[in-house]
Amino acid sequence: MAELALEARALRKSYGSGEAAVSVLNGLDLAVAAGEFMAVLGPSGCGKSTLLNVLGLMDAPDAGEVSFRGRPTSKMGEEERAHLRNEALGFIFQFDSLLPEFTVLENVLMPARVAISGGRSRGSLAAARQRAVALLRGLGLERLQGRFPAQTSGGERQRAALCRALINRPAVLLADEPTGNLDRPNGERVFQDLKDLAAEHGTAVVMVTHNESACRWASRVVRMSDGLIS
Repeated sequence: MAELALEARALRKSYGSGEAAVSVLNGLDLAVAAGEFMAVLGPSGCGKSTLLNVLGLMDAPDAGEVSFRGRPTSKMGEEERAHLRNEALGFIFQFDSLLPEFTVLENVLMPARVAISGGRSRGSLAAARQRAVALLRGLGLERLQGRFPAQTSGGERQRAALCRALINRPAVLLADEPTGNLDRPNGERVFQDLKDLAAEHGTAVVMVTHNESACRWASRVVRMSDGLIS
């Protein structure tokens, strides 16, 4: 059996208080293996984005536990959790969120710069730059490295955002409707990139979506409703 990259047990999360409280996660369990491309399918408003925020340590659950490679994250200090977010977890969202004042290459390098400047990476900026160029080349974007985001297409920006998510070699990539803002050809290219990432590099990919057709790219599909996975 493949090593578990990420595991959630009995996650609960609600917003508001008293009679106005809205329960979003209701004791949810989820386990994702290394090299697995999992699609979490559910309608808008079912809590998919909240789930990713909790899995990605950007929000804390009210109850339950998220474990990374068997280690409970609730027992980590904030510095260790920040290190985990920066280097072991990658994020890609519906909108690319590239910084407009930086070139494509500079955007891809940003997480590596953060890790190096914070003393959490032994690598050099020169080595990170070489990796960034290699990632861009691998996704057919090398010629765009000196351009600003506004000078590229939506599909190119989303694939550059994928390179940015991969620059620190994350063990887990979390994707929230990653092609929701793209046309079909560009969307399918991003899906193929995610599939290859899981199959060839052993990265665990968790994609949340409401799009049934997107799920055909995943190696496993689970459904989310009423704050639970089925």
